[in-house]
Amino acid sequence: MQDNQKEQEINPHIKRFKQELIISGYSQKTIKMYCLYLQELLNYLKKEPIQINREDVVGYLAEKKGNGASNATLALIHASLKFFFHTILKLKIIDEIKTPKKNKHLPTVLTKDEMKELLKATKKGRNRLLLQFIYSSGVRVSEAANMKLEEINFKEKIGKVKSGKGDKDRIIILSKNWCKLAKNYVDRKKVKSPWLFSKKNGKKLSSDSIQRMVRKATKKAGITKIVTPHTLRHSFATHLLEAGVNIRNIQELLGHASLNTTQIYTHVSTEQLKKVESPFDKL
Repeated sequence: MQDNQKEQEINPHIKRFKQELIISGYSQKTIKMYCLYLQELLNYLKKEPIQINREDVVGYLAEKKGNGASNATLALIHASLKFFFHTILKLKIIDEIKTPKKNKHLPTVLTKDEMKELLKATKKGRNRLLLQFIYSSGVRVSEAANMKLEEINFKEKIGKVKSGKGDKDRIIILSKNWCKLAKNYVDRKKVKSPWLFSKKNGKKLSSDSIQRMVRKATKKAGITKIVTPHTLRHSFATHLLEAGVNIRNIQELLGHASLNTTQIYTHVSTEQLKKVESPFDKL
């Protein structure tokens, strides 16, 4: 990986690609992956970008698929190469290449009882409040890590996610019970920090450290499902849907640009379906 990063720094095409992605507002994670895939293509073909044709790219994608790349990975590679060739080089060789549709995996969701057990198994104080925050507001793990105290309004029980995914600000809801606990926690913190959740020295928590918190709590709670911080977000959306909240409101709270993204939760919200009586029972 380090060698790839060095190559990316030296290669003028990668450097320009990275600059264009930054200007276009892509996240650091997406920029890193897009540059990696372009570097892989250039290493694989050993050609100047302007000399690359459709058959070259198809060969590279076929090689990736043959080595076990998922449909989702192929779609990501396709998107990265399309941006490079179409936007930067003004070559439309990628437009004609079709990649398989992503496999639709239903998100893992915790039941309300499982959620209670997970939170109970989480260390009291900052860690438990953090997981409660993710579940009760539906934020992404990166948004939780980047949340500043000034964006939380305990009195109004709302918060603001600044420049979330897609570089959009949005309002989030806060639990009444959580606000009371969090306000007490913030007031008693010995080291003041601009971050809502921070390390003992006041520095920001990383997304990886939050991932570890969730894994540890999951194991302690005896939950056999694969649980990540995103599972808490999925559970937030599903439990709201089961409670009868309008799906468009859920879309806004999650910060989804498209309702289609939110509608996946209609497939996992089984509690509502169980309440529907079959017409046969009413004959």
